[in-house]
Amino acid sequence: METYEWAEWARLNTEPDTAKGKAKALDGITVLDLSYGSFAGLFASSLMAEMGAKVIRIEPPEGDISRKMTPEAMKVKDTGLAYIVEGRNKYHITLDITSQEGKNIFLKLVPKTQVIIETFPPKYMEKLGLGWDVLKDKNPSLVYCAINSWGQDGPSVEDGMGQESLDYDVVAQALGGFAWTVGLPEDYTEFPEHTRVPTRMGNWMGWYVGGAMAAFSVMSAILFAEATGEGQFIDISPAEALASVNNYAFHLYHLTGMVIGRVANFEPAAYAYNYVQAKDGMVFLAGYADPNWEALCSIIGRPDLVEKYPTLKDRTNPKNFVPMTQEIEKFTKQHTREEILKIWLDYKGPGVTVAGEILKPLESMELEHWYDRKALMKVKDRDYGEVLIQGPISKMSGTPPEVKWVCRPVGADNRLIYLDLLGYDEEELDKLKGKGVV
Repeated sequence: METYEWAEWARLNTEPDTAKGKAKALDGITVLDLSYGSFAGLFASSLMAEMGAKVIRIEPPEGDISRKMTPEAMKVKDTGLAYIVEGRNKYHITLDITSQEGKNIFLKLVPKTQVIIETFPPKYMEKLGLGWDVLKDKNPSLVYCAINSWGQDGPSVEDGMGQESLDYDVVAQALGGFAWTVGLPEDYTEFPEHTRVPTRMGNWMGWYVGGAMAAFSVMSAILFAEATGEGQFIDISPAEALASVNNYAFHLYHLTGMVIGRVANFEPAAYAYNYVQAKDGMVFLAGYADPNWEALCSIIGRPDLVEKYPTLKDRTNPKNFVPMTQEIEKFTKQHTREEILKIWLDYKGPGVTVAGEILKPLESMELEHWYDRKALMKVKDRDYGEVLIQGPISKMSGTPPEVKWVCRPVGADNRLIYLDLLGYDEEELDKLKGKGVV
């Protein structure tokens, strides 16, 4: 029997390039993804598609509006940049579920699936006659996941505020408490007033955290359904998903009445644990416990800072963040990022302090590490040519996730799904297309 070093064994057994042909954890699971204008639903079904589920993406005949969400209206053929990534591994069909014929077709698909994901306003599907109460009778083991910023019930929905609302990332960020904590503090008066305001996170964190929680919940429900034969309804609010990872902000307010304000790049619970300027960019420094703070100050030759800010309470006082950083930057601004990393690595004294280089976007894109681990992949797609996408997150030895293809144009798989899965013939499908049903 061959023996390997641990790193070599792990690499051989989790190498993404070996995923092709291996079993997938969700083989045999079919998902209908009806997400409309929401990347929470799209991300949830993308994760399941990577794990082997057969995801049938259902768009309206004109295509989903999420295909248009792209910077500067930039598209590859018919599709925006964000959607190309979240279209991976999915079969794409069109269907107007608001028409009677479309509803009938949808109801024929339900018994052939295990999971439905939708992101419409609360009770929208119920009003169409396609709600959980109807669908569970068609398929008792069905897992039905509804995603909306406000959730499916509660005072805000009942009073009308969230009743007609689609699932919006910016709403999730605001309701989840994150927008208030992101951005420049109000008392940083050296910055213009209009810049010292609550700021949404730059990416769609509400959608992506909500989508990850939806995928986790759906997979858990699948295990239960397989064991008992019982499906269930899942209500996911991306705002609540974000709030659940909002660390200590709610607890601090509950205990003390204090509100975590905006603190820019600073961490309210620890200092040093933030970015500082170098001669050629930014670096991250950490050294917040007392011995580690002493180590950091020793490296930069500033023992006086240990005397001035001797305790964690001193160093986590927001009023001290800027002056402490300005003192540290008197040293770091004299050195390049590479020099700072070497200085920190060469330190052999007591305490532990960490320095990390903050990569510029182009530097991160060119980092060989990501391509070696397939975290970033250049894929030649049949429909969209060569595109750069993120690879599967999980490296698994037994049932590894896989990117089989990138995306599909609107309705690209109509014939495959309607003819093979539902038994329509070409003539019937052409008639449905002529009526605008598909």
